[in-house]
Order: sequence, then C-alpha cells, then structure tokens
Amino acid sequence: MNKIKASVIGASGYGGAEAVRLLATHPHVEVVHVTAETHQGQVMSKLYPNLRGFVDQTMIAVDAERIGHDSDVTFVSLPSGKAMHLVPALLEQGCKVIDIAADFRLRDAALYPEWYKFAHVAPEYLGEAVYGLPELHRDAIGTTRLLANPGCYPAASLLALLPLVRSGAVRSEGIVIDAKSGVSGAGRGGGGGFGFAEMNENVQAYSVPRHNHIAEIEQELSHLAKTAVQVVFTPHLIPMTRGILATVYAPLAQDLSEDEALRLYETTYHDAPFVRVLRESFPQTKATMGSNYCDVTVRIDTRTRTAIAIAAIDNLGRGAAGQAIQNMNLMFQFPETAGLLFPAVFP
Repeated sequence: MNKIKASVIGASGYGGAEAVRLLATHPHVEVVHVTAETHQGQVMSKLYPNLRGFVDQTMIAVDAERIGHDSDVTFVSLPSGKAMHLVPALLEQGCKVIDIAADFRLRDAALYPEWYKFAHVAPEYLGEAVYGLPELHRDAIGTTRLLANPGCYPAASLLALLPLVRSGAVRSEGIVIDAKSGVSGAGRGGGGGFGFAEMNENVQAYSVPRHNHIAEIEQELSHLAKTAVQVVFTPHLIPMTRGILATVYAPLAQDLSEDEALRLYETTYHDAPFVRVLRESFPQTKATMGSNYCDVTVRIDTRTRTAIAIAAIDNLGRGAAGQAIQNMNLMFQFPETAGLLFPAVFP
C-alpha cells in the first residue's frame, strides 16, 4: 500500500508533537512538513529529543498553499481561532484537514463569539465539518475532507455518557460532569500559574461555570438525546503531566440495575476498538497514559436514582493526537487501529 503524505501545522506544541510522534511510525504515512512559527528553522528532534532518529526534519513557517499541495492530509494543532484562517487554503489544494483545536467543532457560527470570544471567519465550512468521535459519527468521518477533532474533556465526557443518553436511560437535565486534567492540557507554553511550583501538591478548579468545552458537549449530547441538553461542567487541574478522569452524575429516567447499565455499555462499545468497559475495577489515568484508549465504567446509586459514569483517557492521546490519527485512519480507509495498537505506559 502506498503511503499518504501528512503534515503537522503547530508541531512544536504538545498536541502537535504527539501527532508527529504517532505519525512517525504509522505504517501508511510519510511525514513531509512540520511547522512551528516560534521555532522555525530548528530541527524537530532538538526540541523534542524523544523524536531523535524518527523525525529530524527542520520546522518551517506556515505556508498553507505549499503544505496543502504537498500533503494528502494536514493536522492543524494551533490555538483556537488560528486554524480557520488556514483551512480554506489547505482544502483548495485538495488536502484533507484534521483540526485538533476548536475552530470547526461547533455547527453554529453564532456560538463562537459566545464561547471562544472570536467571530468565525470561515463559517461556510462549518456545515461540512464532521465532529470526530468515531463512536458517534464513524460513517461521516469516513467520507469527510474536514474533521473537527474533539476537545479533551468532551472526548472523555461524551464516551462516559453516550450509552446512557442514547438509550434514554437518563434525564436530559441535571447532568453534572466533574473532570480532572493533567497540566499538559494547558499546552507547552501553559504559563498562567500552571508551572511546577504552582501545581505541585495542589488541585484547583478553573473556568467555572463557563469552560468553552461545554458548548461541544451540549451540542453532541443534544444530538444524541434529540432534545436540548445542558450540563454543569467543572474542570480541575491536578499535579500530573498527562491524563483526564471524568466523573459524570446523571439522574435516571427509568429503573436501571447496575448489571443492565454495564451491559448497555458493553453493547454500545462492542465494536469500538479503543473503548474498554470495566466491570470489576474503576478507570485510572495511568492505565491509559500514552495510548489512545478510553477506560469507562458505570455504577448505579439506587438511593438517589443516579447513574455515575467514569472515564479515563490520556488528554494528549484519545483527547487530542491519538484521536486525530484514529480519525485519519477512517478518512483514508486504513484499519482503524493502524499506528495506534499499543498499550499504555505504566507505571
């Protein structure tokens, strides 16, 4: 099988570098360009020594026309609000695009000023962009040229909730999501009090009650439930590098035993290669670190008629670059697990 040509825009950030790491050993991919505005002219493996001998290319400035012409697929891993300026030119060159940030996740352009504080400059592309959670949109992912990769918190939260909401087992109101993330989610240039001294032996909530990931969580849950769904969402940063643990509380709409709930999850995810339903244990972030897996389970609190769903992912894996590679596989009709079938790093 001939290899496709892939480029990564924003390769110096954690999400972009993780995409480069996974693409470097993908059996069907050749990495042709890596870009970094602040590090252009540097060799990728000097900035990320783990890539030494795998990706020794020089990082270049962004040239959307050149990159689009040279690539079959381009991953854009830039701060939200940047990709929308580049995607039209990439698509015009016949290149497929996977945006790892938020610029094409929301279908309604009017939501961007509300949740992201910028007006969308390419709203005509929102209608064709596909939200890249395979367990929700696998068929559409396979035919799109523009893929909106889910956010890290939404990936965990949606996978935790999907079986309950789709089946109608829980109510559409009163859902509470409590999520905790490692500090790599703030990016390589995190700052803002997210350094070691501030985060070590510390846990803090942030962006309460208006974290921008709420918009896509509610969008996708409303699509599933076929009615408007609103959630309470509180994110926390904890002193670890990678990982997300999302604990979701959803009021039951009908009687549901714990075994019935677990069987619902097992049925929903029986053909999902990167979702592992746990019966006897609880998800933990270290069991998914460095991988594309999501571990999920559910328990039923009969006293309060509440389903408690828990999901663990790697925020840079299933929450960003790993998910992006999985979507690329579907977009190019590769095996869905290609380049991703390896266990997490433990301990």
